[in-house]
Amino acid sequence: MTALGTMVRRNFEPLLLSAQVVVDLLVLILSCWIGYEVGRRLGGVAIEVDPAFVARQARLYQELSALVCAVCLVTFHAFGMYSPNKSLLNMNEFKAVVKSVVVSFFVLFTLIVYLHSTWQAPSGTLYEIIVPLHRVIDLDINPNSISRVTLLVTFATILLATMLSRFVSFRLIQGLHRRGIGNRNVLICGAGAIGRKLQRKFMLVPTLGLNLVGFVDDDPALEGTMVERSRVLGGFDDLERLIAVHKVSEVFVALPDQDEARTMRIVELCERTGTTYKVVPRFWQLMQFKVRLDNLDSIPLITRPERSRSLAGAFAKRAFDICFSAVVVVALAPVLCLIGLLIKQQSPGPVFFKQQRIGRDGRTFTMWKFRTMHVHMGGDAPTPNSPYDPRITPIGRWLRRYSLDELPQFFNVLFGGMSVVGPRPEMRFIVDGYDSFQRERLRAKPGITGLWQISYARAAAIHDNLDYDLYYIENQSFLLDLVIVALTVFAVAKGTGAY
Repeated sequence: MTALGTMVRRNFEPLLLSAQVVVDLLVLILSCWIGYEVGRRLGGVAIEVDPAFVARQARLYQELSALVCAVCLVTFHAFGMYSPNKSLLNMNEFKAVVKSVVVSFFVLFTLIVYLHSTWQAPSGTLYEIIVPLHRVIDLDINPNSISRVTLLVTFATILLATMLSRFVSFRLIQGLHRRGIGNRNVLICGAGAIGRKLQRKFMLVPTLGLNLVGFVDDDPALEGTMVERSRVLGGFDDLERLIAVHKVSEVFVALPDQDEARTMRIVELCERTGTTYKVVPRFWQLMQFKVRLDNLDSIPLITRPERSRSLAGAFAKRAFDICFSAVVVVALAPVLCLIGLLIKQQSPGPVFFKQQRIGRDGRTFTMWKFRTMHVHMGGDAPTPNSPYDPRITPIGRWLRRYSLDELPQFFNVLFGGMSVVGPRPEMRFIVDGYDSFQRERLRAKPGITGLWQISYARAAAIHDNLDYDLYYIENQSFLLDLVIVALTVFAVAKGTGAY
């Protein structure tokens, strides 16, 4: 490996974050230029033949663009958009983009108003002290000469362009990590059920940038054996040697059922060697929910906050469901009719497939889909896991690939049984086998799309990936719904639907 390649690998994250800042700056400059040009054509910027006036206008918007870029970059940093930590499917990053752009818009207006021009302070008051400072930071931008239309277009462009650039960045980073570039070597302490669950997540989500070198476990029967794709390299007494030999950057302690003393010894070793560590807590299932940390003197106490549905949030979600579903149904009415004709042409039977599913709070409703299988082969049989399943009709194979068989569920949304975004509804016999933890997914109205549908675990069973549904339920918001819908459009366009 060349010296440059070694340098890049050792400093991958700082270089990546620096490149991201440069990309964001270019996106901001481009967005300001687009905003100015669109605003000028919409009449927001006065068009004059006087060269002096044109020069003043150009200089004004150049200064304004510089201020927009500075404010946005600072706000991006404040909302954690340059943090190396990744969230589930980058949901937090996409939400941070929306929040930071909105805040930047209001911060910019505040700066323009309050840093516009120096006023005459009343004599003999404390304001006289502020005047010299105000002259230094005077922006020399008159708010009355700025086009509101141009600013709105500029920030709308910033929002869309930043979302798109971040989406592309995440894909590029994912591709680099898949090739082993920038990955951090990690060890898992504990080859039990939780350790194996961590291993599957590492393999499933390459954007984490984690290269699992192996397990550490004190069970002598496991030493040297393979746990799925990784080997148990030794016991806990070998941990310090393994960290040095494999250049381990991070240790995951997956021993929630072990005694606390053993976990603390591993933590102390990591701190002594300067190795980052993360511990799966004893009550890790409880920690998947939002929790509140209280203290009774020096004793920390964990509790779940009261569950309360926001009336404003519920109203916004229902309004979005109705409006979005109505638009889809009306806009795609010819497509729906054409699909119905093709289904009837290729196989005898009804156009729609109806099935009883379980919704919020365990209530039963009838879910509608376009029929994609032969009538005598459907029912409650297991879902097809291959495009060559003989039960699927030719048109059904195409419908399932692009998720078009789900379109009739927008009628379920209009009738109130489903939402556009939420956990997928399961069949009764599966829900009857739920434990108390799994029943938590019934707290939300089922949806046409959701986190699980756009995740890397799309091919696995719904009930085997409850963490996606729980994340959504604990963090659901109108903004999160918009992000999921946008990512769903990309997934459908790629044809990554079901078999």
